[in-house]
Amino acid sequence: MKILGISAFYHDSAAAIIQDGVIVAAAQEERFSRIKNDPGFPSKAVEFCLHYSGIRLSELDAIAFYDKPFLKFERLLETYYSFAPSGLGSFLQAMPVWIKEKLFLKKILYRELGKLGPLDKRKVPLLFPEHHLSHAASAYYPSGFEDAAILTLDGVGEWATMSLCRGSGKDITILKQLDFPHSLGLLYSAFTYYCGFAVNSGEYKLMGLAPYGNRDGADCRRMVEIIKTKLVTIKEDGSIFLHQENFGYATGDRMVKDRVWQQLFGFPRRTEDGPLDQRYCDMALAVQEVTEEVVMRLARELKELTGCENLCMAGGVALNCVANGKLDSAELFKQMFIQPAAGDAGGALGAALAAQYIYFGKERRVEFPDAMHGSLLGPEYGETDILPVARKYNYPHRMFSDPAELTTATAKLIADGNIVGWFQGRSEFGPRALGARSILADARSPEMQKKLNLSIKMREGFRPFAPAVLAEEAGKYFELTSSSPYMLLVKEVKRSRQIPVPADFEGRGWADKLYLMKSDIPAVTHVDYSARIQTVDKRTNPLFWQLLRNLEAETGYGVVVNTSFNVRDEPIVNSPEDAFRCFGQTQIDYLVIGNYIFGKKEYIVQSDT
Repeated sequence: MKILGISAFYHDSAAAIIQDGVIVAAAQEERFSRIKNDPGFPSKAVEFCLHYSGIRLSELDAIAFYDKPFLKFERLLETYYSFAPSGLGSFLQAMPVWIKEKLFLKKILYRELGKLGPLDKRKVPLLFPEHHLSHAASAYYPSGFEDAAILTLDGVGEWATMSLCRGSGKDITILKQLDFPHSLGLLYSAFTYYCGFAVNSGEYKLMGLAPYGNRDGADCRRMVEIIKTKLVTIKEDGSIFLHQENFGYATGDRMVKDRVWQQLFGFPRRTEDGPLDQRYCDMALAVQEVTEEVVMRLARELKELTGCENLCMAGGVALNCVANGKLDSAELFKQMFIQPAAGDAGGALGAALAAQYIYFGKERRVEFPDAMHGSLLGPEYGETDILPVARKYNYPHRMFSDPAELTTATAKLIADGNIVGWFQGRSEFGPRALGARSILADARSPEMQKKLNLSIKMREGFRPFAPAVLAEEAGKYFELTSSSPYMLLVKEVKRSRQIPVPADFEGRGWADKLYLMKSDIPAVTHVDYSARIQTVDKRTNPLFWQLLRNLEAETGYGVVVNTSFNVRDEPIVNSPEDAFRCFGQTQIDYLVIGNYIFGKKEYIVQSDT
């Protein structure tokens, strides 16, 4: 059975294809279009999935779209009606688009798909699972669990904003659901907006800013109290009630009512390029604490409802790896699986899997440890793709016929303080670089975080970098007892590796906390001694694993800085052309692509060819 899944028309469009329950390919449209969070129809992603799988459109058994547009339209109408006359302007702006286009989504989908090849609508049904079912399916079915509790959290789908489910065999049962406008995801996005970051893409910046807040300071404690008394009521089971008189997202084009929030908190919304002071750090920490409390309560409720030992998570809030790390440490569940493409992109995969197991009722395939294949599900490129681009850019290079020699040479470059662009195999599905399209650097370097942020990534200096570590060695560096293959858990650096901060540390401004040495792996140690960890397994990514082994032999450390191969406001590189362009425009020292190392320093021109 061959099923194509699609997510589109909101943000982060994607396509995925499965065959007899096996995930064959999945990719986000942004990687091809080079438009960050591209919301359009994922024609290039669909084309890639079909080409890679060797399946024609006409051979598909079904096409699944990740939500139900009519339910979403119903929610919009009921919301505007409930808040009338407030939101009239927004209503008049939104309705023509819906009436002319979105209500006829089936027609649009068939039209766009028809551009890619012949398609008989009578033989290939178009299915529409609900948004949160797609999220739940994206997490449960690829997990290695026969039975699991499932928690999905995001901004909003059609009506649902969070769901508590149970997966058993091939079935998913929804146990509880919270509906719009009450949403943990939208609460977090409201603070993303107020702190001057872009909604639906800047939430990870807010999470990275939070540790710069003064946890025990009066301002942070005051903000937590304001959130929990004026903005949101948190119930024992983790459900929440957002006080809509303080928000604008239900019927307007802004997340919050700026004047109301300025009165509540005592300071204005930060503009995108405005100064970042301690107030916004404390605010980020306050909403992060509230988020963690809600997630923990939901997990306890889910445990009580299901009695399951395993937990699956998806939805945009599942990318909050700080909350995930604390949930993991609480040991409510023995094992956790978080969908690496937890946001809307993963909905494409979930829709296809829901069609396979729920609509068609096929027996479920269970793969261990999971069926995501390291999330390395995108395009791959061979020498015939690389060499024409290499000739175009004409950088000095060396070819290695032996992968062991390639990883040894790369490890030596990293150990010598160089920054390396690493482009190998199939690209990652999801927002994280996992050792296929990565920028790598020495975790031991005190200067590396600053250099990477300002000279390579061209982004805010407060943002941390993640470590990739040999799975079997992770416990030597981090307070981690489980695995974290998809960089979705935050844990502390090992206490024995931490360097005490000065006595006046908490009273300092965030900028004064930035570049203090906090451990013997400072480039991957955040201001609160935390790290967003990727454990690298030999079975999943053998070449990347071997590189880390060689780096350990070279330096004594089997850990490396691993950040996405891109610059600010651009998608992660996808093709050799993308990689060479990014390499040339930044201060990356070397590009390792396929069997070649390209350099900007002359001594690399020792060639075997």
